[in-house]
Amino acid sequence: MGKLDGKIAIVTGAGQGIGRAIAEKLAGEGAAVVVSDVNGATAAETAEAVGGVALPADVTDRASVTAMVAQAHERFGRIDVLVNNAGWDKAGPFVDSDPADWDRLIAINLYGVLHTSKAVLPLMAAQGRGAVVNIASDAGRVGSSGEAVYSAAKGGVIAFTKSTAREMARAQVNVNCVCPGPADTALFASFAGPRLREALVKAIPFRRLAEPGDVANAVAFLASDEAAYITGQTVSVSGGLTMS
Repeated sequence: MGKLDGKIAIVTGAGQGIGRAIAEKLAGEGAAVVVSDVNGATAAETAEAVGGVALPADVTDRASVTAMVAQAHERFGRIDVLVNNAGWDKAGPFVDSDPADWDRLIAINLYGVLHTSKAVLPLMAAQGRGAVVNIASDAGRVGSSGEAVYSAAKGGVIAFTKSTAREMARAQVNVNCVCPGPADTALFASFAGPRLREALVKAIPFRRLAEPGDVANAVAFLASDEAAYITGQTVSVSGGLTMS
C-alpha cells in the first residue's frame, strides 16, 4: 500500500532532475502520474519509466497548460495532486542582466504556477479535495547573489502559495511549498562551477548537496492524506543551509 494509492497527480517539468524524481516517487507511492514537460521526448521517457501518461505543455503558455489539464481531467475524471515543479534559472549579477531573461525567468517560474493553478484549482474545488505542492527555492526565502530575478519569482511563488492556501481551505484543498536548497541536478551544474559547489557543500551542515530524491520525499508527504491538515506552509529541503 502506497500513501498515494489511487490518486491522480500532475507533475510539471517532470522530464528530468527534481521533476523526474518527484514523478518516480509519486508513482512508487501508488499515484497515476501525468508527466508534463516542455520537452516532449523527456516527458515520454519519464512517463514510460513510471508507468504514467506524458502530456507535454509549455507552462509559459496558458492555452498549452489549459489543454494539458483538460486532457488529464478528461482521461482520469479528476485531479488529486498538482506539483508545480517546472523552473529555469540563469545566474549573473542583476546590473549586468538582460531584461529578456527577466521575462523568461518570471514566465517560467511564476506565471507557470499561475497558469497551472488557474486550470486545476477550480477542478479541485468542485471535487472538494486536492493537494497542491509548489516548488519554489530557498533563494525566494533568503535571497541569492546572482539570482535576483529568479529569487523574486520564487518569492512570488511562496506568497502565492499562502494566498491560494487561504482561498482553497474552504474546499478542503491544501496548498504547500517546498524550497530546495542547492541540488545536484543538471540545472545546477549548468551555472555552478567546482568552486561554488565546494563552497556550498562546506556551508551545508549535512555536507552535501540535495539529491532530487530528498525533495521528492517531502513532496510525496505533502501530497498525501497524511498532510491533510497542513496548508500554507513553506518547507526548506536544504540540509540545514537555511533554518526557520
